[in-house]
Amino acid sequence: MSIRPRLLLIASIAVVAVVCTRLGFWQLERLKERRAANLSALAARAAPQVSIEAVAGLNLQIAGRMVRVEGRYDHTHDVILRARAYNGLPGVEIVSPLVLEGGRTAVLVNRGFMPTPDAVTIQTDSVREFGRVRVEGTALPVGSGGGEPLERRGGTTWARLDLAALSARMPYEVAPVYIRQSPDSALPRFPRRLEPVLIDDGPHLSYAIQWFAFAGMALVFGGVILKQQR
Repeated sequence: MSIRPRLLLIASIAVVAVVCTRLGFWQLERLKERRAANLSALAARAAPQVSIEAVAGLNLQIAGRMVRVEGRYDHTHDVILRARAYNGLPGVEIVSPLVLEGGRTAVLVNRGFMPTPDAVTIQTDSVREFGRVRVEGTALPVGSGGGEPLERRGGTTWARLDLAALSARMPYEVAPVYIRQSPDSALPRFPRRLEPVLIDDGPHLSYAIQWFAFAGMALVFGGVILKQQR
């Protein structure tokens, strides 16, 4: 191999190693950020339960807290979140607006999972809850954008909660937080209430190890090639 191709090979291997190393440190930074967020989430979850008695209490400051609120479900505006899975089963999640006293504000309640083969089509009439109900669960921020409503067979499903898009379709103000209702043996079997969101380190450490391994393999490969050329 002549000098020029050899230099190009060395430069290419060096670039690959540097990029992979940089990505590895980037994942470590993300891990650090996630652990900091986890501490805040754990502290919020461990705080005393908040009883929402007024509309003013439904704000982003209670995100992550355990809350309790009372109202009546408006099932005519139920939201179906498609393409969900629970314990390996395909299905949907049912989110119902809980209308508060006065009827001018509602908080969305994720009431849980319903299995369905195509993870889209579902009939919810049999799982409606009537009368005044009390809901306990975790308050979480409602997303913004990317809801992507899908019309199919006369029904609408959503990819995720979208505050602006849902507010435009509902006859009352929608709170910026929703409630992920906690499991309770006193509640109906379906929808299957969901456990609190898992708080963990995620995949960042394993990704960092993979990127550092790729960088090491690039250097080893480059050393082998150069040794063969000599």
